[in-house]
Amino acid sequence: MLRLEKIEWSTPSGDKILNGIDATFPDNKLVVITGPNGGGKTTTAKIIAGIENPQSGKILLDDEDITNLDITERAKKGISFAFQQPVRFKGITVRDLISLASPTPLTEKEISELLHKVGLCARDYLDREINSALSGGEIKRIEIATVLARKTRISVFDEPEAGIDLWSFNNLIDVFKNLRSEKNGSIIVISHQERILSIADVIIVIGNGKVTKQGPGIMLLPEILQNSSVGKYGCPKGREIR
Repeated sequence: MLRLEKIEWSTPSGDKILNGIDATFPDNKLVVITGPNGGGKTTTAKIIAGIENPQSGKILLDDEDITNLDITERAKKGISFAFQQPVRFKGITVRDLISLASPTPLTEKEISELLHKVGLCARDYLDREINSALSGGEIKRIEIATVLARKTRISVFDEPEAGIDLWSFNNLIDVFKNLRSEKNGSIIVISHQERILSIADVIIVIGNGKVTKQGPGIMLLPEILQNSSVGKYGCPKGREIR
């Protein structure tokens, strides 16, 4: 289990972004962090992954203090991070990228199975380069495949719906539904999209640098949707992708 205790973080200019974050991420659950823009969601995700370091507070993984571990050391502990805008690697194929992500050698069949899990046909993608020819939805799903290849305990996704079309978004929802059903590790998703919130086991609402709500998704979602109509938690109602 991952826990954040009284996490604080400020920008170099002194702007307080996180002001005592307390949050618990249960094992083998899909947890969605939501809330208004600028509330501290992405910063929280980066602190979990080790991209940013908190100025105070603790990060505990199975009661082990990992606060001072860097991103490489966190990865060795089983924490991975998928960026909002995945990196493209000219000259590197999808096969190469997934193979590099895995801690152990993968057969072509195993790589193909990972691509199938994220809704891509291996025959069409194994030898394609990770370049601008890939759409936003394709690159997002390939990045999810690399996360699966790492076999990490905790996978963090920062607004995976950003920059993709509606068709790709629908496929992305199916990918997360499948990952949720497999229960092979915890998934943390930063999002304010209703359809992603609707499949969450746990929802954590962050606003003004604090956790304002945390609980089972089935209980919190109706309240979040009601309050979103006046912009309390995020996008005004009716502007989110459904």
